[in-house]
Amino acid sequence: MKKKQPKNTLVKTKQPSDAAHVLYERIASVIRGAKASIVQSVDTTMVKAYWHIGQHIVEEEQGGAKRAAYGKELLRDVSSKLNKEFGRGFGVTTLEDIRKFYLAYTIESDEKSHAVRGELETPKFHPNLSWTHYRALMRVTRIEARKFYEIEAIKNRWSSRELERQINSLLFDRLAKSKDKDGLMKLVHQGQEISKPEDAIKDPFVLEFLNIPEAHQLVETKLEEALISKLQHFLLELGRGFAFVARQKRLTLDGKHYYADLIFYHTVLKCNIIIDLKTRELTHADLGQMLLYVNYYDRECLTEGDNPTLGLVLCTEKSDSMASYLLGDKAKQIFASKYQFHLPSEKELEAELKRELRLLKQSEKYPNLGHS
Repeated sequence: MKKKQPKNTLVKTKQPSDAAHVLYERIASVIRGAKASIVQSVDTTMVKAYWHIGQHIVEEEQGGAKRAAYGKELLRDVSSKLNKEFGRGFGVTTLEDIRKFYLAYTIESDEKSHAVRGELETPKFHPNLSWTHYRALMRVTRIEARKFYEIEAIKNRWSSRELERQINSLLFDRLAKSKDKDGLMKLVHQGQEISKPEDAIKDPFVLEFLNIPEAHQLVETKLEEALISKLQHFLLELGRGFAFVARQKRLTLDGKHYYADLIFYHTVLKCNIIIDLKTRELTHADLGQMLLYVNYYDRECLTEGDNPTLGLVLCTEKSDSMASYLLGDKAKQIFASKYQFHLPSEKELEAELKRELRLLKQSEKYPNLGHS
């Protein structure tokens, strides 16, 4: 005999509309993935095609020579014919870009040994980089810098816009200026490898995404608010491994409250990073304050597996010698970096390189001084 179900008992059944929605989401996810894969595959195929088109253009001009007097006229004629058959997209400017792309990505060793048409080995183009990525990369004239940006774009899955921003901010030069020869070679062939605290610190930091004029009178709270409102851009500038934790973190000591501007956690270095913002030149009091924050965090806030806390003071001007004398052994945990609101020019970076070389020579002469 069947048991009667109590009248007040609700039997939960999945409605057809719910089931349809679940099934739809599963199928849609598969289609989206397939479409993304197709787009990526098409992009890679077109990049290879552009390289071969560039090869034909260069060889036609002067048997492989890099310049030809009639080049512009030739490209106008070819452009007109291509646009008639394939639609818009093969303008003279595009063909010139394709030609430059081929020249930038021709394997030099093979170019010398193979003069016969079609014998050049096609470079391997990464599926995560589109034509827009390569168009930005080919404009980087120094091969070592271009290799670095290509590796970083692949490792960090930069969009083409993010890649252009890093190229324009001279990221390679900012990282390279404090490296020795071996460190520079690692940058070129491996990208930015973070194994010690100083690897994660840039100098200067470029905050052009805030759109604040260089001479603007800014209070620290406003700078902090601006950075938080553009957190995604700020994280890109900070680099790989930074995760935002808190702002205005309260630290209580003997009943007094202190407030650290920004707290991040570095997922590679496995440590907290405290950032203090100063809208002026660095002072010894700023370093003393950061020393207090770092020591407090090391004693009160570390969890199992955490490495010692790092401190970074962002300021308009810094003093390496003052930091060395004041911080002593803590110089490996506390850093000061300049920030600026405009993209640096190569002249500015060259001046910084010369300054770094002077400091390096000083540290070799006086090894006990060090430099942060």
